[in-house]
Amino acid sequence: MGIVLKQSFINTIILFLGFGVGGINVLFLYTHFLHADYFGLITFLLSAANILLPLLVFGMQNTIIKYYSSYKTKFERDNFLATTLVIPLFIIIPLALIGTLIYENIANWISEENPIIKNYTYLIFITAIFMGYFEVFYAWTKVHLKSVFGNFIKELFPRICTSFLLVAVYLKWLTNEQFIYSVVVVYGLSTLIMMLYAFYVYKPTLKFVLPNNIKEIMSFSFYIIVAGSAAGILLEIDKFMIPQMEKIAQVAYYSVGIYIASVIAIPTRAMQQITSPITAKDMNDDNYVEVEKMYQQTSINLLIVGGLFFLLINLNINDMYELINKPEYTKGVWVVLIISLSKLVELALGTGNAILVNSVYYKIFFYLSIAMAVTVIFLNKWLIALIGIDGAALATLIVMVVYSVIKIFYIKSKFKIQPFSIQTIKISIVLSVVFIIFYFWNFPFHPIINMGIKGILISGVYIFLINQFKISKELNELFLKLLKKQKNH
Repeated sequence: MGIVLKQSFINTIILFLGFGVGGINVLFLYTHFLHADYFGLITFLLSAANILLPLLVFGMQNTIIKYYSSYKTKFERDNFLATTLVIPLFIIIPLALIGTLIYENIANWISEENPIIKNYTYLIFITAIFMGYFEVFYAWTKVHLKSVFGNFIKELFPRICTSFLLVAVYLKWLTNEQFIYSVVVVYGLSTLIMMLYAFYVYKPTLKFVLPNNIKEIMSFSFYIIVAGSAAGILLEIDKFMIPQMEKIAQVAYYSVGIYIASVIAIPTRAMQQITSPITAKDMNDDNYVEVEKMYQQTSINLLIVGGLFFLLINLNINDMYELINKPEYTKGVWVVLIISLSKLVELALGTGNAILVNSVYYKIFFYLSIAMAVTVIFLNKWLIALIGIDGAALATLIVMVVYSVIKIFYIKSKFKIQPFSIQTIKISIVLSVVFIIFYFWNFPFHPIINMGIKGILISGVYIFLINQFKISKELNELFLKLLKKQKNH
């Protein structure tokens, strides 16, 4: 777990910095410098691009993770990497031609409820290409266990650039319209930087010779592309569907709530950068002892760290929105709690998704992802009409709970491993007790002071209980090391 902990720690810091910069953007700069309609527009465009992304690159980012370690010679690896760069072009070029022919119909359909979208529809396709190839080159570096720089370019670079762009809008150096185009350029620049770094990490001899197992690769990619698209739908369809049923400004209110709740997912995003390729290698080597060990360790440790974020966010949410000082955005308060719960469920799954994707049973991931996507679309249509943006969040929670349970039982039936133990019950009790204790505690000071006081109290009680009940061996050892260092100093 040495390299996992080291890179996960660095990636977590990068993600925190990224979320910090993004938080400034979403909670303050976007809300105060950009018109709500354009905030909703850029959110919609990026979400739609994320949905399209897996299709355009034919799932090659996942294919690299799964198969790269199975090739033993440089010649085989070079052929494989060259193939992953070329295959997406057989999707992108025909779709670009078809899209050009029927562009007007697509643009009219997407912008039916909100005409502002129409002139920017083509940016979805361009951004998806940038995002797709970024993920391919990022996967290229991850299989060499070099995830940190790519994580920086993915999480921090676009957000820092966006901060400057939003300030430029405020200073009237850019119009709202020019800001939209500038963000797309930033994603293109990110991809270029990632490509150069990927070739720096490993420079193959690019000769397009098909790998011997090309049929197996194409079969896997086909299933993963659909599964990836379905997963993208699960994550982004709410922000795509809200403008079809509500005013586009509602997407802005929803996005703020989603962003705040997404902080809880920082630990799993950081750890997945390195655990996914390691899980793939262990699966290729039939090393199921290590697979189970990582499955259980990631589940409990992610729940502990994510649980602290859950408490800090939801027990300070009113002060957070008071700090934003935009009353219309408080419509997302319940979105924060509901999505936070769905993120906790996701954390509890640990490396479950990586196990499914990198096993011989990867097709079940395809079927489950399709079922999840279809279910969330129907639930969104019903619940958004019923209770607005809270309905979109509730749809996500329902789908996440149901299908996470199914995945856990499926992995248990096939591999005889599962992520839970008595420690899972302990952490659930600790989370519930701390939440109930502090839920009704409010201070009459400035929101920042309130959050500071409450945050220190919550963190102190939570960490004490985690340590006292010995819920995580790894985290307990970390606490002991930190205490020893403090005593030595």
